[in-house]
Amino acid sequence: MEDKYEKLEKVGEGTYGKVYKAKDIKTGQLVALKKTRLEMDEEGIPPTALREISLLQFLSTSIYIVRLLCVQQIQHKGKPILYLVFEYLDTDLKKFIDCHRKGPNPSPLPPSQIQSFMYQLCKGVAHCHSHGVLHRDLKPQNLLVDKEKGILKIADLGLSRSFTVPLKSYTHEIVTLWYRAPEVLLGSASYSLGVDMWSVGCIFAEMARRQALFPGDSEFQQLLHIFRLLGTPTEEVWPGVSSLKEWHVYPKWEPKNLALAVPTLGPDGVDLLSRMLKYDPAERISAKLAMEHPYFDSLDRSQF
Repeated sequence: MEDKYEKLEKVGEGTYGKVYKAKDIKTGQLVALKKTRLEMDEEGIPPTALREISLLQFLSTSIYIVRLLCVQQIQHKGKPILYLVFEYLDTDLKKFIDCHRKGPNPSPLPPSQIQSFMYQLCKGVAHCHSHGVLHRDLKPQNLLVDKEKGILKIADLGLSRSFTVPLKSYTHEIVTLWYRAPEVLLGSASYSLGVDMWSVGCIFAEMARRQALFPGDSEFQQLLHIFRLLGTPTEEVWPGVSSLKEWHVYPKWEPKNLALAVPTLGPDGVDLLSRMLKYDPAERISAKLAMEHPYFDSLDRSQF
């Protein structure tokens, strides 16, 4: 690895393990090295890891997914270490929003910028979903931004499992609370594409507001944030909600006008957001359908 890449700095701890910014010595290209320790079985790399990696390589052929350039296996003290080499982008959507909120000259994100990023996000999510992959941890920190080209890319597909029908029961400790769908918070045994679309809705609102829509600091608080804005869900709105594992009797709030939470979004934007934040996961708009929503009518879709 040392002959191929020059490590410049450690940039974080991802889902995978340590992440370094590095330079390809031959080409000068900047890359992100993700170091993963593998639990090896007798045959070598576990098939699940191989499947995830080949899936990642396959998905990253889309411009809206961070590109996996190559995979390198090395031995370290007799233990195998796998390096995933990704293209490097120096900023993410969280930093981008923060910059507009508390930078030297704070200003809202231009509506055209929000529209373009949203379209790209839906396109990237639709690409994953059409190949049977749930991201399950979409948040602004996991969306990398190429500022020069104005491109938004989905990263950290580390927790994605190829979902099969019928849906398996997943572990619940997944999404950062603020972007976590209510069915996950309420302990639903199975969930589907709707978990990602809920997160996309939360990210949409955050771009418009420059602050999180539901900033809960515990699962209970998170639900209360959601219920206060969208109303406490009932069986009429969301059939089966009261039989979910973590359901309790909650204070009864009436739904507020969503437009008040995102005053800078026009009627089309508010309508799209409301379709992403439907309580019943089966009613949430899909990424593919979202791309056809009137909110994007003024966007030149041919550039994507």
